Amino acid sequence: MHQDHTLDVSVIRAISLDLDDTLWPVWPAIERAEVLLHRYLAQHAPATAALYPDSAALRKVRNQVGLDMPEMEHDLSELRRESIRRALRHGGEDPALAEAGFDLFFAERQRVEFYADAMAALERMAARFPLIALTNGNADVHTVGIGHLIPNRISARDFGKAKPDPEIFHAAAAAVGVPAKSVLHVGDDAALDIVGALGAGMQAVWVNRKGMEWTLGPRAQMEVTELGALCDVLGC
Repeated sequence: MHQDHTLDVSVIRAISLDLDDTLWPVWPAIERAEVLLHRYLAQHAPATAALYPDSAALRKVRNQVGLDMPEMEHDLSELRRESIRRALRHGGEDPALAEAGFDLFFAERQRVEFYADAMAALERMAARFPLIALTNGNADVHTVGIGHLIPNRISARDFGKAKPDPEIFHAAAAAVGVPAKSVLHVGDDAALDIVGALGAGMQAVWVNRKGMEWTLGPRAQMEVTELGALCDVLGC
């Protein structure tokens, strides 16, 4: 834990939390989902599967769609659907097959494995503060099993803007009826979570599980390697 924190616990009335790579590692789930998607294409769209012979090739299509459609950067689900449609069109097959393929991908993407500290910390925080999930991703708090602890969810897809835009942070504060200065935001991404939260007038905690160096100007009020340390400071 970064010891010299300046966190003012006395003003905190709610906590917003990033999901992917804060509460669980996201890439294992995405990689499994991409493998399932390729298997689906091999069965239902063999020409496309032959054109894109593995999940890595499909990921390149997804990445290219993201570059080609920056206006959709807040909607990762639609970007994934469009990447499947694009692959199918390139394979000369029915782009409507993308819907069922995406459904398989999406279901597997929700099968996450929480970090060892995450569930106990969420239970501790939820007992004292209203919690809000604030995510640019498409994880569903109810599907992954934490909806009872984090009943409020603001996603970039639903809101129309993504972190680090201050408006999505302000929407999280509004969801629980408190000013931004009374919200503590907790996340792993230095630019999206920490710089974004500080710019929105919130306090921030950087969940730095990998011991990365801070390079982006004003620091978070606190840095932790696991969430239990934050709970100890919050007194929850």
